Amino acid sequence: MILLNQVNKTYHPRGNAAVAAVKDVNLQVESGEFVVITGRSGSGKTTLLNLVAGLAQPSSGQVRFDGVDVWSLSDRAQAFLRNQRMGFVFQFPSLLQSLTTLENVLLPAMFAGRDGKKPLRERAVQLLEEVGLADKLSFYPRQLSAGQQQRVVVARSLVNQPELLLADEPTSNLDEQSEGEIINLIQDIHTRSGVTVLLVTHAGNLVTHGSRHVKMVSGSIASDNGTQE
Repeated sequence: MILLNQVNKTYHPRGNAAVAAVKDVNLQVESGEFVVITGRSGSGKTTLLNLVAGLAQPSSGQVRFDGVDVWSLSDRAQAFLRNQRMGFVFQFPSLLQSLTTLENVLLPAMFAGRDGKKPLRERAVQLLEEVGLADKLSFYPRQLSAGQQQRVVVARSLVNQPELLLADEPTSNLDEQSEGEIINLIQDIHTRSGVTVLLVTHAGNLVTHGSRHVKMVSGSIASDNGTQE
């Protein structure tokens, strides 16, 4: 599903020396894998996730999704790819405070112009039931705990039935109990749906929840227990 070939990403901050965030990365991810990417702050793991998502353009090398070079696509085709075939769970919930829980979950469908279809609303309700928020459909984000808000984000990421779920530090702002609930939820979704998962985290205790562990150090892949020699 995902192929990175000799990918580099260098940033050039104004007035400062260039920063090589990702260096000569080769990575192949098959459909249905649950890959946990770890590394210290500044190791390049979030940049790697953004490269996979097409949110950051590589300085050199190639990023392919399902056999297609992501950067050979038009802006519109890239946006369609992210909206329809990828789901995102970020470190901060980024929910719209003026929308209800149900409306927030429907946002990706609204961007695609499909929010008026009854099956999508039914799917959004079903997803909220699956993440344990069946009684919070009309609540606003400010009425939810941090863990509940992140559950809304997980439901939102799945509303368009993506093939790839990208999670960037999804538990870093949660207490220990909520962290366990969210990672177990993502693992359960992976098991039930078969969606491919790339999860970035600095928490080493989350590694066991995935089927594969990739460790990054100073922008490079230091180890990958899914690599076949």
